[in-house]
This record gives sequence, C-alpha cells and structure tokens, in this order.
Amino acid sequence: IEQDKHMTRESGKDFNAVTKTKPTPSEIKALEFALKICKHLKSNNVVLAKEGQLLSCGVGQTSRVDALNQAIAKAKKFGFDLHGAVMASDAFFPFPDCVEIAGAAGITAIIQPGGSIKDQLSIDMCDQKNLAMVFSGRRHFKH
Repeated sequence: IEQDKHMTRESGKDFNAVTKTKPTPSEIKALEFALKICKHLKSNNVVLAKEGQLLSCGVGQTSRVDALNQAIAKAKKFGFDLHGAVMASDAFFPFPDCVEIAGAAGITAIIQPGGSIKDQLSIDMCDQKNLAMVFSGRRHFKH
C-alpha cells in the first residue's frame, strides 16, 4: 500500500468544530498555519503555533503524548508563551491525555483529523477544559 501525496490545501472552511467551545477566527488562522507545517513532518508529530509563528514541534515520536511533551519542553526552553497557542496533530488522539496536557500548558484550540473510535473521549475532555477542537477529516501520517 502506498500513501497518497497531500496535494490539497488546508482550509478553515473545511474544518468541523466538534466541541462546545468554537475556535475564534484568529485560532482558525493559526490552526491552518500549524496544520500546513504538521503535514510535512515525520509522524508522530504535534505542532504548536500562535499568530503565524511556529512555537515548537515534537516530531517522530513513538506516541502523541511524547510528541506533545517534547514540543512543550522545547517551547519552554526558548521562552515561548503557550497561553493562547494552538496545537495540530498529524493523526487522531486515541485517548484524551494529550488534550489534558495541552490545556494545562495554555493551548486553547486543537486540530486533528478525527476518526478514532474513541474521539468522544477527547471531545469530552476539551469540553471539560473549555478548549476548541476541530476535525480536519484528513490524516497526515508520514513515515
């Protein structure tokens, strides 16, 4: 099996907001930006961005939690403020742990493809933490 090249452009108009908290227009713009970076990185990856700026990324990890922890540690090392930042993931979250970690770090909006049989757990955690989550409907898993 061969993976298709990603020739489509990511656009906020294609995002599906799945949480009670909806992303703001500036968060949607940041999510588009983060996802553009995310789709070109090695999996598993997480990208943290804010206002058109890449803050950090965790790349090529064995789990999404490891990728997120790596990204948060990098951002802190360089003195970036993650409050109000967004997070993009190349693939879905099978568990709500990344959402909980992201919220504690100050991230306010998340984009992921969706498609896990346990998506509702991550959606519920976002609702509990007042975070926005959107589904892109497209995986960017790259090995």
